[in-house]
Amino acid sequence: MKKILMAAIASSALLAFGGSAQDTVSSPIGLWKTIDDHSGKPRSLMRVTESNGEFLGKVEKLLREPGEDQHPKCGKCEGALKDQPILGMTVMTGMKHEGNSNEYVDGRLFDPDSGNTYKGKMTLIDNGKKLNVRGYIGIPLLGRSQTWLREE
Repeated sequence: MKKILMAAIASSALLAFGGSAQDTVSSPIGLWKTIDDHSGKPRSLMRVTESNGEFLGKVEKLLREPGEDQHPKCGKCEGALKDQPILGMTVMTGMKHEGNSNEYVDGRLFDPDSGNTYKGKMTLIDNGKKLNVRGYIGIPLLGRSQTWLREE
């Protein structure tokens, strides 16, 4: 009961300042720290925005070790992205909110390390503090996931 009351108070306070309770819990818009699913180390900061009902993700900052190339280019990319800087690259496109859930589907995820594009989906978890991003070929079972952490 105490948790329900606290949630109601938090929602009321947010509404009083012009927001909505849903905005804080179910929107992936914002800045996210990506975590490498193999090493567990932070890799980048990703800015997620929304345009015409589709969510996009752009590399805002790379979190590189001192000995690593601080301004890598996409050597494995093809076409217009060939040898373009990874910093500023849009690597997530087409994600659409699915109903009243915390899921976003039908997206595309581009991996600059491999030059491959995958089908993608994402799910907000932990009250919107984390974003589970899954890239896959064919069906979601055949893929891999990363958990991104909300920075703002």
